[in-house]
Amino acid sequence: MAFYQLIKEQKINCTIDALWDFISSPSNLKVITPEYMGFDITSENLPDKMYPGMIISYKVSPILGIKTTWVTEITHIEDKRFFVDEQRVGPYTLWHHQHIIEPIENGVLMRDIVSYQPPFGFLGAIANHLIIKSKLKEIFDYRTVAVEKRFGLYQ
Repeated sequence: MAFYQLIKEQKINCTIDALWDFISSPSNLKVITPEYMGFDITSENLPDKMYPGMIISYKVSPILGIKTTWVTEITHIEDKRFFVDEQRVGPYTLWHHQHIIEPIENGVLMRDIVSYQPPFGFLGAIANHLIIKSKLKEIFDYRTVAVEKRFGLYQ
C-alpha cells in the first residue's frame, strides 16, 4: 500500500487572528477551492467556527466531473495554532490534513501537511503518479492564489 505526503507552505500578509478567523470558518472552504471541483458543502446548519468532532459533508467532482461524497471530521484544534481534518467517507483510503499557522515577521506562516493513501493498492499508486499528486498540487496552488487575493502578497 502506497502512502504519500504533500507539504505546502505559504507566507501570508496578515495577523494570526485574521487568518485563523478565515481558515477556521467552514464556509470559507468553497472560496479556496477551484470552481471546476464542483465543491458544495452539504452539511446543514454549520456553525461559524470549527470545533473538535465536527463532521462536514461535501460533494466534489475531482475527476471527470463525477460527483463524489466526501465527509471529514475535525479531529484536533488548538486555537490560532492548528487544526486537523480526517476523511471519514470519501475517495481515499486515508486522508489526514494538518493546517498549521504560526506568526512570523510581518505576517503568518501557514503550513499544510496532507498525508494520504489512494484506494486500490497498486492501481492507486499508479493513479497517484499519473493524476492524484498533480491534482492535489494544483488545488493547493489555487488556494495559495486565493489566500493572496484575500490578504495580499507577503512583503
